[in-house]
Amino acid sequence: MNNESILSRIQEHFGSEIISSEVNFGILTIEISAAKSFEIIEWLNKDEILDCSYLTLLGGVHYPESLNREFAIVYHLHSWRKNYRLRLKVFVPSENPSVRSIVSIYNGANWMERETFDFYGIIFEGHPNLKRILNMDDMDYFPMRKEYALEDETREDKDDRFFGRSSN
Repeated sequence: MNNESILSRIQEHFGSEIISSEVNFGILTIEISAAKSFEIIEWLNKDEILDCSYLTLLGGVHYPESLNREFAIVYHLHSWRKNYRLRLKVFVPSENPSVRSIVSIYNGANWMERETFDFYGIIFEGHPNLKRILNMDDMDYFPMRKEYALEDETREDKDDRFFGRSSN
């Protein structure tokens, strides 16, 4: 299977739900709508031709400058039998960062969704146990969001020359 035949097969069934596609480092990346993400992923898992039987990765990305597309949920699917990988991206707004859970399709998504929730605050609707997994339960923020300064500007002990920056 090649990227063109994979994309063609997906477009055959979900043409209007495919927002964009590109190939990066030999892996087909398809952006799909959040509303249909569960349906598309379930179909990819059950389709005998594409046979995406394994979820390699599920994670989040924060794009604070992208209006109404601030959070991305990225799914890396793998077909062991057909020997190819597929990357799916779903964007959600910061006002309602939620998407349907895929735990019922891939059991391995359980902890990946919890980790993504824990660090980005993305809600996975229908998740069986969506709670923090690595951070403290009483945290009222999500540490991977790009809402915080990278460095403490009040520090006086830091010399920028040691970090590859000029001290001008």
